[in-house]
Amino acid sequence: MSKNHPDQLGLFEARVYPERIEVGSVDLERFRSEIKRAMSQAIRESGYDRQTIALRMAQYLGLPNLSKTTLDAYTAESKDSHDISLLRFSAFVHATGAKWLFDLVVSKAGMTVLEGSETKLAEIALLHQERRQIDAKLRKLRARPVEPKGWRQRP
Repeated sequence: MSKNHPDQLGLFEARVYPERIEVGSVDLERFRSEIKRAMSQAIRESGYDRQTIALRMAQYLGLPNLSKTTLDAYTAESKDSHDISLLRFSAFVHATGAKWLFDLVVSKAGMTVLEGSETKLAEIALLHQERRQIDAKLRKLRARPVEPKGWRQRP
């Protein structure tokens, strides 16, 4: 039975973390629409209405208020002049619980967000990879016998 290459998936396996490649340049209009659609999806999935999300964002940011109209502008694809700031985006993620939005944003840079102890999985995989490289070097070194100087075989 032959071993599969580590990057080769079985017929029914899927990657937990997709391999990503940094995009050379971002189509700003398409990216803006993608973010706004994703934020709208996050609102629908959150279980909160827009007014509650706006209030939660304001509390997170330490503001007296943040209007539902502002939130609506951040999620309306027709409002290309209303891009959300990084701080407000973070507050939005907190207010909706949609941490997957961070992953969507960094995916354009070829990155993946790991949450909490998931970083241990990445470190474990890296150590396994390093172990395989060391084992391969050891096999190569052991393939040729070594005779130290002054060593004589006994008759």
